Amino acid sequence: MTGTQTGAAKGALDGLRVLDLSRVLAGPWAGQILGDLGAEVIKVRAWGPPYLNDGQGAPTSESAYYLSANRNKQSVTIDITRPEGQRLVKELVAESDVLLENFKVGGLKRYGLDYASLAAINPRLIYCSITGFGQDGPYAERPGYDFLIQGLGGLMSITGQPDGEPGGGPVKAGVALTDITTGLYAAIAVLAAVNHRHQTGQGQHIDMALLDVQVATLANQAMNFLTSGTAPGRMGNAHPNIVPYQTFPAADGDIILTIGNDGQFARFCEVAGRPEWASDERYATNAARVANRDTLIPALRQTTVMKTTAEWLRLLEEAGVPGGPVNTIEQVFQDPQVQHRGLRIDLSHPLTKSVPLVGSPLRLSGSPVRYASAPPLLGEHTGDVLSQVLGLDAAAIEQLRRDGVI
Repeated sequence: MTGTQTGAAKGALDGLRVLDLSRVLAGPWAGQILGDLGAEVIKVRAWGPPYLNDGQGAPTSESAYYLSANRNKQSVTIDITRPEGQRLVKELVAESDVLLENFKVGGLKRYGLDYASLAAINPRLIYCSITGFGQDGPYAERPGYDFLIQGLGGLMSITGQPDGEPGGGPVKAGVALTDITTGLYAAIAVLAAVNHRHQTGQGQHIDMALLDVQVATLANQAMNFLTSGTAPGRMGNAHPNIVPYQTFPAADGDIILTIGNDGQFARFCEVAGRPEWASDERYATNAARVANRDTLIPALRQTTVMKTTAEWLRLLEEAGVPGGPVNTIEQVFQDPQVQHRGLRIDLSHPLTKSVPLVGSPLRLSGSPVRYASAPPLLGEHTGDVLSQVLGLDAAAIEQLRRDGVI
């Protein structure tokens, strides 16, 4: 591993250097995970409002979208359409371990930056390509976007209220979930390839497709179809295999019940003032509750609406019944458990005093995540990287700037 990173605690991926040529979300998300774990991530090459405000509250050029996926990286601007720019990238590849890219299939070949060309320079290179549909197949040339893949890959067919009900129809997830899960799988694949290289000395090409990831993450819903031959449909917030496991109205909002076994259901019935439900043959077991959800759910809704959210949460916690509120994102960051776990962090930023970011969920006792730097400004580290990694002197770097290569 060729990269280095300084700091008091040793990161799990210290010594790994990653060139991040990706844009928008899936690739940058993978790069940020690797950077959080200690890799040196060099972002080579700037999605829309809201933008970070400066110290006076005025908007800057840094979008929230960009800020969400690019901490712990250095930013280098190189014009890869020019031969000198291509040469610089190839020299960086020679000194790197991993390359992330999400250009369309074959898009980098014209610049000599495809896997075959770069593997000839650095056979140990792990080259991760992220596309909508993969490197082959009838859809390979199509552009792929998260929203499109959520629909094509089946997620929207099981998300939202059923047809015929108020608000019925397909709904996408509230975040670019397929992009995020593709970024996670990409990071896992990179780490697997690093271990394979440790064993064999050889790099490899990773072919990540948003569609592949979306189909894979249908999980139990895919298995419901594959084992029965019947495609599941939209059920709103209900669960296809567990009842009750959905939202219910309270006097002042909504609560979530996630009752996973018959004992929890019996305890809920006690605190709800309906102990007879626990022994009713229609509801005594989960299988019976699934079969009779059309009578149980309306009865539950008539019961839950009689108490406030706070009253229900207190009763459920005392009875050991899993449940919770439906929080706004503001309420999420006010939640004491979220605050205790440090899921908001603040890092210094050159355009403002500090920038708020969402912390990593990774907790490693021996090599903890480090927050070395906020998402960089475009080209902030071009000179440093070319000097420290490639050994270029100030005159050579200045000439590249005058020539418009960097």
